[in-house]
Amino acid sequence: MDLQSLVRTISDHPKPGIMFRDITPLLKHPQAFRTLIEGLAQRYVAREISKVVAIEARGFIIGAPLAVQLSAGFVPQRKQGKLPYDTIGRDYQLEYGVDR
Repeated sequence: MDLQSLVRTISDHPKPGIMFRDITPLLKHPQAFRTLIEGLAQRYVAREISKVVAIEARGFIIGAPLAVQLSAGFVPQRKQGKLPYDTIGRDYQLEYGVDR
């Protein structure tokens, strides 16, 4: 199954020069979504992964089922100020700026 054909490219979003990759067509396709998660899990199954950490939004959509497939815990990585408990912060570079 060609998963890449189910990823739509939207030019100049959220600003000029950015090529946004929209995975919602892939997520709507049950077999494609299953193939994606199983394929990712296959890459890591021998590594004894205990936690999957994923960035909020699209990362949660992929990270949570991947964690289940690997029999691992799931750690949501959120933007600053989104969690009311102890956190660890790190700045990171985006195509169009910096965030934490």
